[in-house]
Parts: sequence; C-alpha cells; structure tokens
Amino acid sequence: MNRRLAALANAHGVSTWYEDWRHRRVEVAPETVVGVLGLLGVDATSPAAVADALTAARAVDRAALPATVVLTHGTRRALPGSGVVTLEDGGRRPVDGELPADLPLGWHRLACADREVTLVVVPRRLPVPPRAWGWMLQLYALTSERSWGMGDLGDLAELTGWAGATGAGLVLLNPLHAVGPARPVAASPYSPASRRFVNPLYLRVSDTAAYRAADPATRAVVDALRPDRGDLIDYDEVWTAKRHALELLHPYANPVDLAADPALTTFATWCALAERHGNDWRAWPPELHQPDAPAVAEQRRQLADRVAFHAWLQHLCDEQLDAVTAAARAAGMPVGVVHDLAVGIDPGGADGWQLADVLAQGVRVGAPPDDFNQLGQDWGLAAWRPDRLADTGYAAYRDMLRRTLRHAGGLRVDHVAGLWRLWWVPPGAGAAEGTYVRYDAEAMLGILALEAHRAAAVVIGEDLGTVQPAVTRGLRGRNMLGSTVLWFARDDDGGFVPPARWPRNALATISTHDLPTAPGFLTGEHVRARDELKLLTTDVAEERARAATERERLLGMLRAEALLPDAGESARPDDDEVVVAMHAALAGSPTRLLGVSLYDVLGEVRQPNMPGTVDEYPNWRLPLPATVAEIRSDPRVARIVELLTAARPRPASRTGVPDRGTPRTDPGTAPPGRVHRRSAASAAGSSP
Repeated sequence: MNRRLAALANAHGVSTWYEDWRHRRVEVAPETVVGVLGLLGVDATSPAAVADALTAARAVDRAALPATVVLTHGTRRALPGSGVVTLEDGGRRPVDGELPADLPLGWHRLACADREVTLVVVPRRLPVPPRAWGWMLQLYALTSERSWGMGDLGDLAELTGWAGATGAGLVLLNPLHAVGPARPVAASPYSPASRRFVNPLYLRVSDTAAYRAADPATRAVVDALRPDRGDLIDYDEVWTAKRHALELLHPYANPVDLAADPALTTFATWCALAERHGNDWRAWPPELHQPDAPAVAEQRRQLADRVAFHAWLQHLCDEQLDAVTAAARAAGMPVGVVHDLAVGIDPGGADGWQLADVLAQGVRVGAPPDDFNQLGQDWGLAAWRPDRLADTGYAAYRDMLRRTLRHAGGLRVDHVAGLWRLWWVPPGAGAAEGTYVRYDAEAMLGILALEAHRAAAVVIGEDLGTVQPAVTRGLRGRNMLGSTVLWFARDDDGGFVPPARWPRNALATISTHDLPTAPGFLTGEHVRARDELKLLTTDVAEERARAATERERLLGMLRAEALLPDAGESARPDDDEVVVAMHAALAGSPTRLLGVSLYDVLGEVRQPNMPGTVDEYPNWRLPLPATVAEIRSDPRVARIVELLTAARPRPASRTGVPDRGTPRTDPGTAPPGRVHRRSAASAAGSSP
C-alpha cells in the first residue's frame, strides 16, 4: 500500500487492513481503497489526485467545531470562543469557552466562532434493563382464524396480550419495515425499501375504521378476498388481496393531512411511482430520480389518489401498532414489544430515493470472509455516508430511530457493530474485496441512546460474529444489551459453556432465524437441508458426524448442569425433553433478557432462513405449525411458560431502577476462561 494512499484512507476512515476471524492481519488491495474513497467523494485514482486530496485533508482545522457536536450529559467540552446555545425548546444559553455540564438532553444549535452547528446532548447511559423473558416471533409466521394467509398486527395484539398475562415481559419481532408495492413482493424483512415506514402487508383489514364504516355489501366483497392459510406464505397473493380490499375501503376513510408529514408524503409518492415504474427507482425515467424534481411534482399531482392511499396505509399501521402497544401495557409487560432495526436498505427503495444525499451511492454492505462464509458476504444494502451524516446533523438517522421507537418498548439493532464500522464493497468488486469504513461511534451510539431514552426503550445490540472489543464495551457502558446464543457460547475446546458463565448484559437465546431450530439441530435437519441444497463444502457423512458430536457436547453440558438425566439413565433422551432442558439452561443464566422462539417450542425442524439461498429454500415463508389459538392451549408452550415465569418473575414495575445491589452500569459476568462468540455474521440476522 502506497504510504500516501494509506494516509489518505486513514484521514477518511477507510481501513487499509483488518483482522480476520482467525485474528490474522489481512491487507486490503489498493484498488479497493481507491474505489471506497471514490464512494466518499475523494479522488484517489492517480498519484497527483492522492497528493491533492491528502493536502486538502491535512488542511482541515482539527480545532474547529465539527458539523455536529455530541456532548454526553454531565460532561463539559472546550470551545474555540464564546457563543450561544439555542435549546430545543427555544431557550438560549450563553457559553464562554466551554459547553457546560448542565445542558439538557436533546437536539440544540450551537453558534460559536462564526459557525452554527448541531449540538446533541446525549445520556451517559440508559436505565438498567429489567430481568424478563419473552417470545421471539417472526410475525408473518403467526396466523389465526382472522388473518389473511400470514400473521398480522391483530394477531400480534392478541398474542402480546396473552403473553403478558402468562408472565412474558417482551415480544421480539422481525423487522416490520416497508417493502416495495410492486410485484414480486420482497420476502426478506432485512432488505427493506424503507426503515422509516411499516409494511402494510401486516395490516388486519377488518380492524380498520373504514371496514366498520363500510356498507354490508362492501364488507362482504372484502371478506371474500381473504386468502386461505397455505403450507408456505405467498406474499404476492396476500398483498394482492389486501391491496384490493383496502382500495375498496379507502372511500370510507377520513382523509390524511399530507402537509403535516412531508416525509410521509414523499414516501407515499415513491409508492405511487413504484406501482407505475417498478420498485427500483434507479430504473425509472431519469427525470424522476430526484424527489424534488418538477417531473415528480407533476406525477404526484396526477397520482394524487394513489399517494393519498399509501399515506392512509401508514396511518392504519400506526393505529394498529398503537393497539399492540396498548395490549402490552395492559398486560403489564415490563419491556413490551421489541422491534428489529435492519442493518441497511435496498438502494433502489424509498429510502434510497429520498435519502440519497446521505447515502454512499453504489456501495454494497456485507461482511468479510469468515469460517461460515469463506467467500465473504454481499448483502446488497446501501450504507450511510459518515461525512454526510455529520454534515446534516444526523437528521436522517435520528428520524429513522424516532419512527421505529414510537411503537417500541425496545429496539434490537441488527449488526450493531455497524455503528462503529461497516464492510463496504465497491462497485465491480466481489464480497471479499471490500474494506471497513469507520463511523463516529460516539455520535451513532449516543444518538441511539438519546432516542431510546426518550422512548423509554431497551436497546439490544446484535453483536455476534467478529466484533471489536470496543463494541461490547460501548454497549455495556450505556446499559445496552448484547446478544448471547447457545450455539455460539463455546470455550476454547469447542465445548458448550455452562449458562451460569454467560454474560449478564445480554439477551440470551437458543438460536437465531439464520440457524437451525432446536428440534432441527437435534434431528440433524440442518445437515440434510444443506446437503440437499448443495451448500456443504465437506462430505455429508463428515457433516453428520460433526452434528452428532455437537449434539453429544450439548447433552453433556445439560447433564453436567443437572438439566438432563445422566446417560446411564437415558442413553438417548427424548428430543422434547432436551428442548425443555435447553430452555432451562436459558433460565439458569444471569442474562437480563431471555428470548424464546416459538419454532423451537412447537417442534418445527426447519429454520426460517437459510443463508446462501434465495429461492432454493422457502426463506421467510414458513408459517408456524400452530395458530394463535393452538399456541395458547399447547401443553409444550405451557411447560416453557411455567419454567421461565418461575425463573424470571414479573418485576413490580418498569421504572428502570437498578436491582438492589446492582451497579448502575451493569458490568456483566466475567466468566472464567474464554467464551467464543463464534464467527457468525451470517447467522446473526445480518444476511438478507
């Protein structure tokens, strides 16, 4: 790597080397660095260009105020002179030489040294999360007698009320982000068109005021559109039916005030244009590529009915999510509904169109090679430009968090290490030919803490895989939780670590949606399915032997913890008993939150998503093997509820006050010996 190029890359937060999952140094190819710098608007295509760009970077006054100043509440910061802070509420505070420690939390403006910048005062830490357990749910998989071929928000409200009444403290969902309205409808919740708006596929048609106001004949036509539950979820069929039904009901709805929410208006405009031109705005006529273009304004006028329709759908989503939140509160849940924030967006989607000024155009987010994906991963997702975020006061990031958190008791942040750095793959490069780009973690994490504080929400970071120690420290320091998965809690010899040694500052689960279910692991279904799909890189007999060894290691740990009878009493315990013992292991851990998958409890052997496949496997299309009513009466479910409620009794109230004797910053449990997280970027919910 040319020394000047390396210095230029470092000045712009582009890594010239990284440490792989085996802790080996890997040098990044110069052409990758040049390509990524280009995505940041830095010309490094020739020695002269590198010299000019490096001179410009070194000429930046490091003592000058940045475009966004992030101040932790209770701390001070030196200033290059006197000035005025205009507070969020309109008040004004003069400052002289430093920012004081008593500035209130919030979004303010700072005028100082002939410059006005954004000032964000963020909390030092969030309240310590409660100790609770709850259900992990792929909402599309939940069905009832009233839902239309897939789970909906009415099903969620019913399940949430029942879960809270039976001792659960939370329900953790898959992302409910919006997808494009044109066919084919995207199935993956991790490749959304927008992370700021909600997927109307999850609406319950009959729970709308327009349905109740419609005449009997119209309701009869709407009712007849309901698709039956199938063996697999057919998103195109469900959306076609729901869209037709909602179009019939739209005349009975109150009009939406589009002027009150410009971002919603722009999103609804994108939806209307996508219906006409397709879900990828990059393939639209060039005159429609800019949201503020005259041609777009004319199209908005021509498509006014469709714009109003899509805005109305978002109002319905808000109303039905409010009902879910109310169900959680009424049931006394200490956390409530935890929403999932995907790591990125489809670059051709609504956010890619509306927020193009703060996105790196042409980049594809992914992950470097690891032991699960030796060719690396290309998720095809867009990424924030860190410099543009700072220049715009992180407004787009803030607004995304606010819209997600307004219906949430908690937020799971997928691939939370992306708040520190993301793997960028430049155009024309393969997944392994990328590099890391650094973000301002103080700003990204601090703003997340501020918005979560205002929403009184718990934050869970998905920190599985190869993550830097700073990620774990950063989460713990702000009382945000990490993630612990039974499959990855291993010691140096590959054995399963006893649950008592798991870290306290985490959400503990048996598996994830990208990994085998508990029954699937025990039966070897994950080997059979991967062999059938030609995903194995070794002989199938070798994989079966490996799976058998893993099973015996798991059984050994469960027996050592007295959660299963000794081998002499039961040479091969019943799989249902092993599943219960695995949940008993969760219950015996010190982790603050426990997440239980209905797939595991109900005996489903197929995993929700198979990394490395698209259409070869029914990713995101597997319904649960039981309806809401059947779940509530299933004896297997009742047994797990009894087990976990005894281990995590409901706290008196969700006040955020630490448990007696618990330090305000929960340091977690420091287990004796090393616990491997395993390299699991694909298995952590990050892969679309």
